[in-house]
Amino acid sequence: MKILLTGTTGYIGQSLLPALLKEDHEVVCCVRDKNRFDASKYASDRLQVIEVDFLDPASLAVIPEDIDAAYYLIHSMSAENEDFERLERTTAFHFKERIQKTAAKQVIYLGGIINDQKLSKHLRSRKVVEEILSSASFHLTTLRAGIILGSGSASFEIMRDLVEKLPLMIAPRWLNTKSQPIAIRNVIEYLKGVLGKEDFYGQSFDIGGPEVLTYKQMLLGFAKARGLSRTILTVPVMTPKLSSYWLYFVTSTSYTLASHLVQSMRVEVVCQPNQLRDSLGVTLLPYDTAIKLAFDRIQNEGVVASWKDAQSSNVLYGGISRLLTVPTFGCFVDKRQAQVQEVERSVHKIWSIGGQNGWYYANWLWKLRGFIDKLFGGVGLRRGRKNSTMIHAGESLDFWRVLYADRQEQRLLLYAEMKLPGEAWLEFKIIGKTLHQTATFRPLGVWGRLYWYSVLPFHAFIFSNMLKRISS
Repeated sequence: MKILLTGTTGYIGQSLLPALLKEDHEVVCCVRDKNRFDASKYASDRLQVIEVDFLDPASLAVIPEDIDAAYYLIHSMSAENEDFERLERTTAFHFKERIQKTAAKQVIYLGGIINDQKLSKHLRSRKVVEEILSSASFHLTTLRAGIILGSGSASFEIMRDLVEKLPLMIAPRWLNTKSQPIAIRNVIEYLKGVLGKEDFYGQSFDIGGPEVLTYKQMLLGFAKARGLSRTILTVPVMTPKLSSYWLYFVTSTSYTLASHLVQSMRVEVVCQPNQLRDSLGVTLLPYDTAIKLAFDRIQNEGVVASWKDAQSSNVLYGGISRLLTVPTFGCFVDKRQAQVQEVERSVHKIWSIGGQNGWYYANWLWKLRGFIDKLFGGVGLRRGRKNSTMIHAGESLDFWRVLYADRQEQRLLLYAEMKLPGEAWLEFKIIGKTLHQTATFRPLGVWGRLYWYSVLPFHAFIFSNMLKRISS
């Protein structure tokens, strides 16, 4: 089958794509910016990548007419724009209008469980998207999921942050809300299983794991799987706003996403019974098994995708391409170079920078800068990196975004996503046996210039020592 895949750079999309290719489907991937998606790692001649912005109807003309089915995995909840409901309505409408003009018979939509009488803003938006798509001429199959468990998923990583950092949690009362978490492997089985099956046309199904658990039980179960002893106390006085700040500062989520999550976590997400599991022969993974499998994948560095890669500043919505050429006019530049003792060893250090490996010098200052960034509403330093030795363009790397990564060319270019009065780039490049390390800052107004001069003394010893460690 020829399948259109939207939300390709998202967590679910990147988990589903290899599964579809493995079954010999021809997959057309919709991305907003090709530079943020590394198609080479899939090594398939059945993969096509097109640039589409579903907020711009004109860009949808590149979608092929001869597709057989499509997956709608677009989600705007992590966007910094507060009006994500409007964004979701608009993208769903544009998608519907375009797909109706193709040969597609089926659209598969992954939504949220909406059985509670009082829905959060996020779940209400998911319901509206389903209503828009169901009014089209194609056949819609909706799978409604709650918390998805897998290495790289938002739910998993947030629980991981909470459990591993806090031996004692004073938590809001929404931790007593019931949910029915499901393993990512089961989600992918369902998404593949309903594809092309006429029996599931025009139907919606709740999908969840075998257990109904409170968020408190999930956190304690997570701790048990990790061999950690944790105590959780719930208090009734924590307001949604205070809860959002609590989640924001303790975990790697943005404040906007934390706020939406808190609202959703106050809503019970438990499945209505259906026969889909039996029809497809899906064996549901228990909660503790899903957690252990996720950690096995992390330890083997096999994380396919991470929700953190979707977290970015609004400036990136214009595309990575325009940022690849580092400006020179009106910029402050800190340029240093050193002779490398062994080229391959230095390249390895560059490709291993950040995350658990740190920044090779004064890591406590980098962590302090990340904490300050969090105070001002930035992404902070907690996003880390997906793999300890591999980097691909488009991925997040602590509070940077990877713009360009070519190991053969021995060049890595990063763009700052921390809160700044301007824009910043950091580049590492080896030419011959010389390592060139360049920090570029384009200030915004007087505050930008004052910021540069205030951090200049720190650059003097941080960047120089970082260069020495990488080149040695």
